[in-house]
Amino acid sequence: MSVLSKVETVDAGLNGFNSRELLFPVQMKNEFPIIVHSHLQWDWVWQRPQQFLSRLSKQHHILFIEGPKLVDEDIIPRAKLIDVKDYPNVTVLQTEFPRSRWNRESAAWVDEQRYQLLMNELCTSLKRRFRGAVQWFYDPMAAPIFLNRINEVANVYDCMDELSQFRGAPPELIEREQLLLREADVVFTGGMRMWENKSRFNTNCHFYGCGVDRVHFARALSALLNIPSDMPRAQGPTLGYFGVVDERIDYALLSALAQAEPAWNVVMIGPMTKIDPAALPQHPNLHWMGGRTYDELPGYTKAFDVCLMPFALNEATEYINPTKALEYMSAGKPIVSSAISDVITNFGDVVKVAHSHQEFIEVCRAACAEPDYDAVFRGLNMARKNSWEEIVANLEMHIKQAIQAKQPQQLIAV
Repeated sequence: MSVLSKVETVDAGLNGFNSRELLFPVQMKNEFPIIVHSHLQWDWVWQRPQQFLSRLSKQHHILFIEGPKLVDEDIIPRAKLIDVKDYPNVTVLQTEFPRSRWNRESAAWVDEQRYQLLMNELCTSLKRRFRGAVQWFYDPMAAPIFLNRINEVANVYDCMDELSQFRGAPPELIEREQLLLREADVVFTGGMRMWENKSRFNTNCHFYGCGVDRVHFARALSALLNIPSDMPRAQGPTLGYFGVVDERIDYALLSALAQAEPAWNVVMIGPMTKIDPAALPQHPNLHWMGGRTYDELPGYTKAFDVCLMPFALNEATEYINPTKALEYMSAGKPIVSSAISDVITNFGDVVKVAHSHQEFIEVCRAACAEPDYDAVFRGLNMARKNSWEEIVANLEMHIKQAIQAKQPQQLIAV
């Protein structure tokens, strides 16, 4: 029986799908499907995963598996598929687990249930669409569950954060990430310091930092774009931030900033996570706006006189390379940041960096009084040279090379 005939007659059940004897020849094109394991939700903050995968979906089917949602009911783990508006090649897989079983004692059971939920969907609703897939990991906790278990043609680890240093990280995350680094065929990192760290464990490791949708954020430069009506209005300048509000933010700095100049509006836009809203500093000119959609961000950014990156200097920020830096630049705004290592290395020619709370306040005063338009112009040029499209093309190149290295005869397992 020919290889192709074996594929056509294989049983549709789990055993057939997992059989490593089943191969069919394909040409090395850009059509391999991608199965993504993410700790983030697709429709949460639009950042690196969505920027990459929305563009990859033009050539590839994407299955985006969100981290399990925990519910209080004592349910049997369940899954559902959701189509993504505006991206017809992206399908989101959401799963729900009982909170009572989400603990270290039940880890083996949880892992096996996650695996079975995916396999059930691959063999029924998603039959054939994700055979010969590339597995793409953002979540190291998923590594031992799925690595080398679904006949993938390659495994990719895109390390955008040092998750083990985030508040509430499970202790086993470090061990699972080590497994992922050993087994991944190619590793990408979002920061240079992160590359220096991860490349010790994987020789096929590449640094690709932030890209930007320059046209989207350049809308803030247009006189035709309206500032949203819920934006705080005041006589003085507006200093603004958009992004996740979590343990990476320096709340003492924000409090000092608001108190230093009562005429300033300090505006924080973004969803809160792992933060008690009642513990946030409260001042008449410090505004916690909550989350807004990606499409709305240029309108709010238009209202900013100075864009802020008020990060704390802690474990959670040691390796970050903020995506928002290039987005602020595209909007043509002065930018002030705390002294994050990768900000200094990558954007020090554009972003004004402060090494203390008082210096941050003074740099903001200077930016409000006399903006450095030469730095703004350099930022516009930097944004023009760092498109997401160019980065994605490079990522695809590395992935195809990894597939070729594993499958020299261009055979893809199903």
